[in-house]
Order: sequence, then C-alpha cells, then structure tokens
Amino acid sequence: MGKVIGVANQKGGVGKTTTAVNLSAALAMRGRRVLLVDMDPQGNATSGCGVEKEELATSVYEVLLGSIQPEEAIRSLNFEGLDILPSNGNLIGAEVELVHEIGREHFLKRHLKPVLGRYDYVFIDCPPSLGLLTVNALTASEGVIIPLQCEFYAMEGLSQLLRTLRLIKHSVNSSLHILGILLTMFDVRNNISHQVKEEVCRHFGSRVFETVINRNVRLSEAPSFGKNIFEYDRKCIGAMGYLSLAEELIGRGI
Repeated sequence: MGKVIGVANQKGGVGKTTTAVNLSAALAMRGRRVLLVDMDPQGNATSGCGVEKEELATSVYEVLLGSIQPEEAIRSLNFEGLDILPSNGNLIGAEVELVHEIGREHFLKRHLKPVLGRYDYVFIDCPPSLGLLTVNALTASEGVIIPLQCEFYAMEGLSQLLRTLRLIKHSVNSSLHILGILLTMFDVRNNISHQVKEEVCRHFGSRVFETVINRNVRLSEAPSFGKNIFEYDRKCIGAMGYLSLAEELIGRGI
C-alpha cells in the first residue's frame, strides 16, 4: 500500500510544487512506483510534468466528486515509474460543490483508495490555501512535508499551518504527522538564508530535513518546458538536492 504524503504550505512561492514534482521523480529514479496527485486548481504540477491541462478530458476533479474511477484520469508520464492524477481550473468548483456534503473532508481519501496498492508513494501537491481542497489532501495523507523558503518572511503563516495540521489530526485524521520541514531557495551567499536556517533548526530540531534545496535557476526553468529537473538537467545542483532528499526519505524508512 502506497505511503500518502501531502506537500503543503498555504504561502505561495515556497517551492511546494517544485518539491512535489521533483521528489516524485527522484523516487521514481530510485525504482519506486510513484503517483503525483495535483490538488491545485492552478494545475502547475500537471503542466510541469508536460501534460496539457486545458486539454484534459478527465482530471482529479471528476475523481474527487466520484463521477469516475481514478484509473480513468491517471496518466502515465514519459518518465519510468511516475504517474500523475492531473488537475485544471475545473477543480475550483469542487470546494463549492462539496461544502454541504456529509464527510466532505474524506472524499479524496475514499476515491484514491482503489489505486494505492499500485504505488510505493503517493504525493499530493496541495493548493496554496487552507481550504477544503487542502483539508481533503491532508485527511488522505499519512504525513506531510512542509517546504519553507529561506527568506525573511519564512516563518510567516507557518504557525497557522501547524494549527491546521493539529486540528485535522485531532478531528479527522489521527495518523497525520509532520514528516519534515524542507528548507528551499537557500542561497549560500546570503546571510538571511543562513539566519533563517538557524532559526528554523532551533525551533523545530529533528523535524527539519538535513537536505537543503539551494536556489537554482534550472529548477525555475524546467516547468516551462514541461519537464522535471532530471529530464531538464540532471547534473545541476537542484537535481542533486532532490536526489539527496529522496535518499533521506528512504533512509528514514519513509
């Protein structure tokens, strides 16, 4: 049964989708079977994997509402071991359509269950908000990875996310736990990056991944070509960072 891991931070621009896409690809390169679930209506993980989101006949939206089975929307990518359950703007309507449904927090978990046995890992790219889509993603997850950029306002909003995680754990998903905080966009030449790293490590200790993702222009360029970093430039520092993170996860028995 695949381990279901949410990648979440309600603050945008922190490397959340970059992490979801490239960590999924790194684990696929290590021989794991991985499903990436795009739960963001912006569909950035979808387009970043080379799937034309505007041309989708089926997506996670229909799966979430139960109108189709996940197998009907999952796409195999041109990258061995990695599949995607894609998203597009239709997903925006799901929050409205589910708001009065009983057990609405459990819809994604319920509808993903039939395919979990096919994968070693299922990563869910959460939207940059704490709405019903994110709650569904975290209710379906066993653990969560929190990307945190090494910039001045890094801690802003983190306390709100942690409160939300505690609320979900105590109300709808008792198995949910933080797998780790991932420091992203680290600039070795920037004092702020070092200060943020020290502060986060002081506050969260062992919950911070040893791997740090350095600021790297190749990571920013890859999605515009519809490629993960290993397809785009597997020798760059960004690729090395996500391979290291994959090894750290495996080493921790995750």
